[in-house]
Amino acid sequence: RASFAQERIFLDEQIRFSSTGNNTNVYVIPLFYRVSSMNDHISISRLQHAFQSIVRKHQILRTALYLDAKGTIIQHCLDTGAIINDKKSSRFSIINLSDEEHEQNEIVKKILNQLDLFDLSIGHGINCHILRHHQSNHSFTHNDVDLLTKDDLMLFTIHHACFDGASTSIFLRDLSLAYQSDDSLSMDKNTLNYIDYSVHEHTMDMSLSRQFWYSQLEEYNIERSLSLPVDRQRSSTNQQRSGLASSAQITFDDEICTSFLNYASSHHLTLFQLGLSIFSVFLFKLSHGETDLCIGSINANRYRSELVNMIGMFVSTLPFRVKIDSQWSFDEVVKYVQEKCLSILQHSHYPLQNILNDLHLTQSNVSFLETMFDFITISNEVNDLCLSGVNLEQVSLNDSYEMAKFDFSLTFVYNSSSDDKQLSCSFVFSSDMFDETTVTVISGRFQHVLEQVFSSKSSTNCIDLYCTSISTVDLILPVEVNEVKNTIFCRQSGVLNDGKSTYYFMKLETFEVNVKVEKKTR
Repeated sequence: RASFAQERIFLDEQIRFSSTGNNTNVYVIPLFYRVSSMNDHISISRLQHAFQSIVRKHQILRTALYLDAKGTIIQHCLDTGAIINDKKSSRFSIINLSDEEHEQNEIVKKILNQLDLFDLSIGHGINCHILRHHQSNHSFTHNDVDLLTKDDLMLFTIHHACFDGASTSIFLRDLSLAYQSDDSLSMDKNTLNYIDYSVHEHTMDMSLSRQFWYSQLEEYNIERSLSLPVDRQRSSTNQQRSGLASSAQITFDDEICTSFLNYASSHHLTLFQLGLSIFSVFLFKLSHGETDLCIGSINANRYRSELVNMIGMFVSTLPFRVKIDSQWSFDEVVKYVQEKCLSILQHSHYPLQNILNDLHLTQSNVSFLETMFDFITISNEVNDLCLSGVNLEQVSLNDSYEMAKFDFSLTFVYNSSSDDKQLSCSFVFSSDMFDETTVTVISGRFQHVLEQVFSSKSSTNCIDLYCTSISTVDLILPVEVNEVKNTIFCRQSGVLNDGKSTYYFMKLETFEVNVKVEKKTR
C-alpha cells in the first residue's frame, strides 16, 4: 500500500487538478543546473550511467502507483532492468538548443508542461533532460560530441509523490558519487527502503494523535474560508484549480534580517515559529479582525534517524489553528504560537487523510488547505552539484513556471550560508482568484507589517512588542496615506484616480475607527 504522503499527492493531483489544461504537472520538482566554466566538461554517457545507478539504488524512483480494484492506492517496486531498458518512456533525453535564450525558456516550459512527463502507473516518476547548445558554438572535435561544455544545461524533473525537498541533497550526493566512480552505487541488502517505511507507517498506533487532532479542530468551522481580499470567488460547485499563479518576492534589508534573527534567538524561537507568528498577525489584520485562524503548513516528517538518508515523499500537511486575542501584544502572540507548534510537533506524523476522515471531510472542501505557510532555511552547499571536480551552477526557474497548489501561500526563505545572511519571502497566489495588482498590494502590506515590527526606520511608529496591542498594526501603506491627503486636502494635479484614493480613504477611516473603539474598550 502507498504511504499516507503518496496517497495525499496522488489524490490531490487527481481530484483538484485533473481537468487543468494549463499545466498538468502540478507536482513536478525541477532541479536545473548549468555548466558555468569554459574549462569544464561533463560526459553525457557517464552522466546517464550515474543517473541509472541512482534509479537502481533508490527503489522509490522506480515504484509504480495505481488504484487497485478496491480503490486502494498501491505502490509496487519495479525491476531495475525493466525501467532502464524501457524504450517507451524516455527518462534520459538530449535536446539541442540555439543561442536564443527565449528558445531555451520555451523548451523548459514545454518540458514542464509535457503531458507524458510522468506516468506513475508504470513507475515513471523521474527524468533527466540534457539541453545542449549547437555544437558549432564550441570547439568540438569528432570525439568530443559526448561532452557538455559552458552554458549547456541539465534539468532533472521528479514527481513529488516519490521525492520531497529533503531528498534533493541525497539525490545530488549520490549522483556525484556515481559519476565520479563511473560504477554502480553500492547497495546494502539490510538498508531500509521507502516501501519499508510505508509498511511501518500503516501499523503504527496513532490513537493519541487522533485524539489530539480532534481536540485541536473541535467546534471549528473548517469549511469556512478566511475573509481575504480576493478578486474572484471560487465556484462552490467546482473546486477544480487551473494551477496558474501570480507571485511576489520580498528581500528584506540587513536591519530587518538582523532584528528578526535576534528576536528569535532572544526568545528561544525557531525561525518557523516567529514567521508563523508574523503571518498570523498579518492574517488577523487582512481578514478584518478574524481571531480564529486555521493555516495549513508542512512538516518534514523524518522523525526517525533511519529516514534521514532516504529518498522519498515524507512531508505531512497539517492544520495550525491559531486562536489569538486582539488585545494581545506581539510577544504574547509569539508565546502562544510557540506552544502551539511544540504541541503539534509531537503529533506531526498523523496523516492529513485521517484528520479529515475523523471530521467527515474531504480534501477538496477544507479551508486550511487554501492558505499555506512555510519557512525554509537553506544552505548553498545543500543544493550544490559537483561532478568529478566540475561545479555546476544551479539555475533558478523564473516566475512563469510557478504553480499555485493553494489559493494563498507564503514561504519565508533564510539563506544561512550567504555572506549577508539573506532573509526573503515569496507569495504565491492562485490566478483563479487574485489579480497581479492585488498580489502586489498584499505583499506590500506584509512588508509594511514587518517594517513596523523589526525596523527602526519604519515610516510609521515602530511597535512596542511588549505591551502594544496587535490591533495597532497598520496595513495602510504610506503611499496610500499620502494619496488620500493629496486628494482630500490639496487636490494636487498629480492625483490621477480620485475614486481609488477615496476608496483607500474610506478604508483608512475604518481602520482608525476600529483602533479607537478598541482603545475605549480596554
